[in-house]
Amino acid sequence: MPRFRNLPSLHRLPLSPLLRVQIQNSPASYHLRTLTTTPAPSNHAPPARVAIVTGAARGIGRAIALRLAQDGYSITASDLPALQPQLDSLVSEITSLHSASGVRALAHPADVTSPAQVSSLIDTSAAVLGPLNTMIANAGIAQVKPLLDLTPADFQRMFEVNVAGVHYCFQAAAKHMISTTTDGRSSPGDQKEKEAGSGKRKGEVRGKLIAAASIVAFKPFALLGHYSASKWAVRGLSQVYAMELARYGITANAYAPGIVDTDMWELIDEGLGKRAGRGKGEMIRKYSEELIALGRTSVPEDVAGLVSFLASKDADYVTGQTYIVDGGVIYT
Repeated sequence: MPRFRNLPSLHRLPLSPLLRVQIQNSPASYHLRTLTTTPAPSNHAPPARVAIVTGAARGIGRAIALRLAQDGYSITASDLPALQPQLDSLVSEITSLHSASGVRALAHPADVTSPAQVSSLIDTSAAVLGPLNTMIANAGIAQVKPLLDLTPADFQRMFEVNVAGVHYCFQAAAKHMISTTTDGRSSPGDQKEKEAGSGKRKGEVRGKLIAAASIVAFKPFALLGHYSASKWAVRGLSQVYAMELARYGITANAYAPGIVDTDMWELIDEGLGKRAGRGKGEMIRKYSEELIALGRTSVPEDVAGLVSFLASKDADYVTGQTYIVDGGVIYT
């Protein structure tokens, strides 16, 4: 036990009845034996955390939604309207697994290339589940095609979904986060007060923006030129959001998956295989064996685990970063 030579002066301090200090007196010194505090009663529970996950109908997005629900987030799952049945199935699974712990789930289809639909997604989520804490801009597309064969439509579509889609999600989510206080109420005062971070204590994180990048944001793949360029753009966009929104207590980060066993990589495998004269599954197996240090193809849950960290309080001091989760393909 530590010794406190001048502890008798404590007897002259006005101690709160909530604090009980037991001191054992000895001729030479005083020993601090126990320190017990009773927390003040709270009149209300802290608001539940809410996350929106785009591209949530399948693959990585679905795994992220399930993991964040496990972490205690209420989830708004979004994807294209054509994938409504998959969204409904995801919501049913989250509800059956976690409703007893207070987790709720909502399916709301939206096209991330439409700012109006993204705004509607956030407004509906907030109205049903409460103020948004975390935006996971996961929706994305890929295409296997040589640069010399790309059409303007190919290039434009890739950047509309993978870059503009992230921007629209981040922008609308950030505006919503800035307009609400840390306890979920609408910020008082005029727009200038809201923009100055009303309701936020210094150093406090009030919101998180998290985007899907890729290992091709660090090292591009041939035949995936415009896809690679779009993911480099996501990495840079996330950094600028981190710079501009830090004053509001909002962090921005990205995750960079490698070769993941999803529908998207099946498409990439098929496209690369056709050009290399390989059968279905051969290219993803070749890349996994030759490139991945850990020797296995990634699964969506590998990525969801990283996103869980980025969405947690443990990552409150992390912003402007793109984390690679690839089993050892790219080293930084």
